[in-house]
Amino acid sequence: MIGGGKRCSEAARRLRQRPDTLELAVLDGQEVEKQDDDQTPSGAIGEPAATASTSSSTKKTCWFQFARSSRNRRKRLHCEEDEEEVDNGRKACLAQPEGMNIGSSTQTIATPLMIGDSFYSLATAAPNPAEDTNPEDQEQYKQRDPSEVSESKSTRSRSLRRLSQMRRRRSSYYFSENERRIRANDKEFNLQYKYHNNYIKTSKYSVFTFLPFNLLEQFQRLANFYFLCLLVLQLIPAISSLTPVTTAIPLIGVLTLTAVKDAYDDIQRHLSDSQVNNRKSKTLRNGKLVDAKWSEVQVGDVIRLDNNQFVAADILLLTTSEPNGLCFIETAELDGETNLKAKQCLTETIELGDHHDALWNFNGEILCERPNNLLNKFDGTLIWRNQRFALDNEKILLRGCVLRNTQWCYGVVVFAGVDTKLMQNSGKTQFKSTGVDRLLNFIIIGIVLFLVSICALFAVGCAIWEGFIGQHFQVYLPWEHIIPKDYIPTGATVIGLLVFFSYAIVLNTVVPISLYVSVEVIRFIQSFLINWDEEMYYARTNTYAKARTTTLNEELGQIQYIFSDKTGTLTQNIMTFNKCSINGRTYGDVIDLRTGEPIEVTEALQCVDFSANPHHESDFRWYDRTLLDAVRSDEEHSHVFFRLLALCHTVMAETVEGKLEYQAQSPDEAALVAAARNFGFVFRSRTPNSITIEVMGRLEEYELLNILDFNNVRKRMSVILRRGDSVVLYCKGADNVIYDRLHSGQEDLKARTQDHLNKFAGEGLRTLVLAERRLTEQYYKDWRTRQQEAALAMDSREEKLNEIYEEIESDMQLVGVTAIEDKLQDGVPKAIANLQSAGIKIWVLTGDKQETAINIGYSCQLLTDELADVFIVDGNSVEEVEKQLRQFKESIKIYNRFRPGGTEALYNSDSNMDPLSVTMTQTSVFMHESSAPPTPPPPPAISVVTFRWDDKNKDNKGGPDSAECNDLFGDEKRSLDGGAASIVIDETTGFALVVNGHSLVHCLSPELEIKFLDIASQCKAVICCRVTPLQKALVVELIKRAKNAVTLAIGDGANDVSMIKAAHIGVGISGQEGLQAVLSSDYSIAQFRYLERLLLVHGRWSYYRMCKFLRYFFYKNFAFTLCHCWYSLFCGFSAQTVFDPMFISVYNLFYTSLPVLSLGIFEQDVSDKNSLEYPRLYTPGLKSELFNIREFIYSVLHGAFTSLVLFLIPYGVYKDGVSQHGYILSDHMTLGAVVATILIVDNTAQISLYTSYWTVVNHITIWGSLVWYFVLDYFYNYVIGGPYVGSLTQAIKDLTFWMTMLITVMVLVAPVLAYKYYLLDVHPSLSDKIRQKSLKKFHSRASSDVRRTPSSRRGRRSVRSGYAFAHQEGFGRLITSGKIMHKKPQDFAFPLGLGTKKTQALHNNLASADQTKTNSSGNHMGNNNNTNQRHNQNQNHSSMADISVEGRVHGADAGGSGGTEDMSPRAPCQDLDTINL
Repeated sequence: MIGGGKRCSEAARRLRQRPDTLELAVLDGQEVEKQDDDQTPSGAIGEPAATASTSSSTKKTCWFQFARSSRNRRKRLHCEEDEEEVDNGRKACLAQPEGMNIGSSTQTIATPLMIGDSFYSLATAAPNPAEDTNPEDQEQYKQRDPSEVSESKSTRSRSLRRLSQMRRRRSSYYFSENERRIRANDKEFNLQYKYHNNYIKTSKYSVFTFLPFNLLEQFQRLANFYFLCLLVLQLIPAISSLTPVTTAIPLIGVLTLTAVKDAYDDIQRHLSDSQVNNRKSKTLRNGKLVDAKWSEVQVGDVIRLDNNQFVAADILLLTTSEPNGLCFIETAELDGETNLKAKQCLTETIELGDHHDALWNFNGEILCERPNNLLNKFDGTLIWRNQRFALDNEKILLRGCVLRNTQWCYGVVVFAGVDTKLMQNSGKTQFKSTGVDRLLNFIIIGIVLFLVSICALFAVGCAIWEGFIGQHFQVYLPWEHIIPKDYIPTGATVIGLLVFFSYAIVLNTVVPISLYVSVEVIRFIQSFLINWDEEMYYARTNTYAKARTTTLNEELGQIQYIFSDKTGTLTQNIMTFNKCSINGRTYGDVIDLRTGEPIEVTEALQCVDFSANPHHESDFRWYDRTLLDAVRSDEEHSHVFFRLLALCHTVMAETVEGKLEYQAQSPDEAALVAAARNFGFVFRSRTPNSITIEVMGRLEEYELLNILDFNNVRKRMSVILRRGDSVVLYCKGADNVIYDRLHSGQEDLKARTQDHLNKFAGEGLRTLVLAERRLTEQYYKDWRTRQQEAALAMDSREEKLNEIYEEIESDMQLVGVTAIEDKLQDGVPKAIANLQSAGIKIWVLTGDKQETAINIGYSCQLLTDELADVFIVDGNSVEEVEKQLRQFKESIKIYNRFRPGGTEALYNSDSNMDPLSVTMTQTSVFMHESSAPPTPPPPPAISVVTFRWDDKNKDNKGGPDSAECNDLFGDEKRSLDGGAASIVIDETTGFALVVNGHSLVHCLSPELEIKFLDIASQCKAVICCRVTPLQKALVVELIKRAKNAVTLAIGDGANDVSMIKAAHIGVGISGQEGLQAVLSSDYSIAQFRYLERLLLVHGRWSYYRMCKFLRYFFYKNFAFTLCHCWYSLFCGFSAQTVFDPMFISVYNLFYTSLPVLSLGIFEQDVSDKNSLEYPRLYTPGLKSELFNIREFIYSVLHGAFTSLVLFLIPYGVYKDGVSQHGYILSDHMTLGAVVATILIVDNTAQISLYTSYWTVVNHITIWGSLVWYFVLDYFYNYVIGGPYVGSLTQAIKDLTFWMTMLITVMVLVAPVLAYKYYLLDVHPSLSDKIRQKSLKKFHSRASSDVRRTPSSRRGRRSVRSGYAFAHQEGFGRLITSGKIMHKKPQDFAFPLGLGTKKTQALHNNLASADQTKTNSSGNHMGNNNNTNQRHNQNQNHSSMADISVEGRVHGADAGGSGGTEDMSPRAPCQDLDTINL
């Protein structure tokens, strides 16, 4: 009993701790009370009494009281019976919720669920007495009363019903909050968790919330709240000398205009949301497939996808049209990669097929992770048919992907709407404001403080004046009744306090609300100018540029960093077979027979006619006739070249509507196979162990023995084929990798081919080197045996497989080189060159591979061969990345010592840098390794950009980082004026940085981000590859935070949304697949090249116009407002206005608004053509030179001087003045009218001097406003009956008025003209020089320090590697295992090598033709040629890890097959997956 008691206590403790206590109690013992009092043969007494007690307890006990049973009852549990029921009764249970290490995606866990690992049981079988080991219990079970049996069954039935109800009510109790539970085709079950639906909302308002939310948002702006407070003050008669209308009308106008603009923007967002939400998706409802909107798709729905269709939500793949459950997707919207990726569903769900009844009856439950932004990770479990199956990322299709090369597939929705990984990566929409706005807010705060100070000063002055002087004139100037008259100091103080608020109202025009009205109008119209620009219209897609926001235009003129995606943004996603080299001869160039020079290939050039080939592609373009002639003349080397291209790949072929089509995993392979097809070597079909091609109309079938798959370390791919008695290995890969494995004795061929490689790389083409090796049958059998042994090794398997692969991929014969062009969008190199010349730094953030990203960098001239070095950061740990960054920094320090004209020695005496610790990169050419004391070598024969990080450059806050922008105009002046020659800046030199995604994680960490920024800031270009969407946003945020720089992000896919939202300016490329980037952007353009015009023309103009507008606006308002201050000195600080109140109200609205608006809309210093030709004109925006605190203070001082002259000269003339007719001129109204008129005339003269570009609109608004002043003044005074009636009319009749106006205007304009011409003559800006040249009609190229020298890299030879291959490993295994085939492996027709007589004859022909060429096989020799060290010298520094892992190629990822003599040739080659299984 002691042991039993112990077991009872343990059982009770487990019962209390398990989350499913209540359910287990119900299922195990029917009801807890019955188990508590039930007597069993093991020792309890009183069974009848216990039964009666149980029945009564059952009736009185509530369902939810089972879990709160007393401890005494739990102690009386009979543990043996309980454990027996546990063992016998629970047959099927759910899986436990805690995280599981799912492991390989190819393995499925399908095990019965044990009770200890469950949440709760699905069903509990009745105890079977036959299984009880106690004979007495079996006998007792047989002798039971049938009524008891039926009662037991009914009780169990009730318990199950109650359990089902409880699960629906309390199912959230049984799994962790960090997990998600979904049941397919069970809407009611999924609704209880309140998962998000698939509705996407990017809009901000609805019809009902627009007015309150928009007003709340607008009054959060300091200026609007400030004017609201002023309006409240003006409603108090005691302190207001102006009518509230003067503030109310402009405030309402601003709020209305802004609300209309916000409503327009939000309506556009509503339309975009509606377009996405109303897309159609085939959804399974009630066993039938119906067309449902994307917004109606819910979690748990089973949906169908057809080929080339976007995935509506994140779904678990259930079944596909492919026999093995495979499907192919394109993830360009997620990670920018155009490579097809294979996904495979569970083998258990393949049987569902496209049978709607079976799919509707699918009721599997999915336990998975919570929504997150990890694109490459998914952990979950599928519970179906009492089994559990591991789920990982290979079985999930994400929203934004496109189904490719698969007819259809079905899946169950796991994440919908904002829970999808695409939306989780999209980032939050941030409120964006321009740098001008932020500066303006700061200035407004300063003006308000200045206003408060002036008001306080005048309030004190008023109190003093009233206390000493005003108290004696109460008969003429009585005090208000609210002012105490008993005690003079108190009354004077109260008057001063009231005057404080009065002056706050009078002087509020120094920051008029019309400023914000004008700014919004200017931005609004500038947005339309962008939309209407015909130069940014893309006719092919009928797409205009579009400003999707109206508040960021001037920010386009201050961009310092551009972050660009690659795929679809810089490139067209089109690969073309451009050139090749075969047996040392290059093809692809069209030579002019007269001059012998290559002819530039254009659309007008006639291409080669391939119509004789029935399988040719109509869109294939090739212009060199000699290659086709060589193929048709049966030239041996060209046949080997194209036969290799037609056989060495993982492409799948299928016939669609009678036309042969290829399904390629990467666009590179598709271009190569298509080229072979057009030249007559047509890939027809493949099986897991054969490849069939058609050569010049004749079928050739090869037995596929092995595929040595491609991976990022091997950088090559090989196939081993047999035809007849001949065994051949075909290989293609990177030039340095293949050259190391070539047979000796090919030095001349390798040298000529290397020259072609350099030429292709210099043209920005992506190159692959092709090689072959003839194998003997005996050697291959021996190698296959050793390969199989290595594949089965339990230890050091990878190293052994590497050695095996290295052995057979050696002593190869060089065949040739392919050169593929990843077609850039039109004008990309020129646009990037001009943007860099403008001082903008360009970073490329892409999800592509490192080699591909670097190749595109060279193609678009972001990288050039003249760069001093290209640093590559690819460390896998923080220590490795830190070491690389430290080495790169030391290299930059050494290199910068050789700047032109520098006198600094190589190593300073106080330098603690160890030269031996510096990595020997390309900069090592300038280093000395001798033991002698280091001496400064001669400067290099190149001009470099010098980057200095000392204190004298730190004051350039917000300015560009590169030294090319420092003292730019000073250098230009000296150069153009014939003065001292400035240092020539050669922008093609410098450094570039390439960072891999896994290294970028460490670079963005707090301990390394400063070092990373230090290196990146001194580099001409930065490329980050293999980055996730979230990493893109983090890079942008880092630059914004650490560099305080203005950033722009441009992309075309959903993977760029987070980056676009994070940047100050987001630009989306429209006209591509998917609109996510455009919908999230601030501006949309159709091509990358339009970004140049958007920034250098519209951006610069917008910034230039806005700055000029603000300078003039503050000038005219200070000139107007400060007149009250001077008048206060003569009116006892009484807050009396010098002007008519109506004039004050309409001054900014009617008299001066239109001229300044015209200035802000149409002004330009140079034409758009000159803006593009001279990108350095953009530089003032980088430095914020046109409007800053200094320029604002200058405008304020100018306005203050104007106001002083405006008031004092008329005051001096009219004081005690009398007209020639004897009229008194020294009245207040006459002075106010004269000063107001001269102010309007001066404003007209000043804005005429400000305007550089005159249009009809400028003439109408400037001169029309002057005329409008006199018309409106006459109408107000004589028609409406204003208080100042006759004042101006009488004044202008007198010659005194005209002479006063002439003298005052001349005094105000003369200094401005003198200063303007002084700057133009002594310190002209670049725009001044360009205008002077335009006036002289002198159209010549500017000197080298003003204009960027066009790059001549095109056509030059490069010593870098042009290797870039977008292929990914894994497809070789799919082919050799047969999983990728439309037929299953056992369904193929005949065994290879034992086919028809025709096939056997083809084998014999191949054997006889190749007999004389067969090379003897042997082990890999150590004397391979190292030519690659010569041409790849500038890459040796890129990765320290490359040197260490060169001999550790991960061969386990490549499919290989072992072989023995007794193995049937019918059996498919066994890859590692098959061997492991």
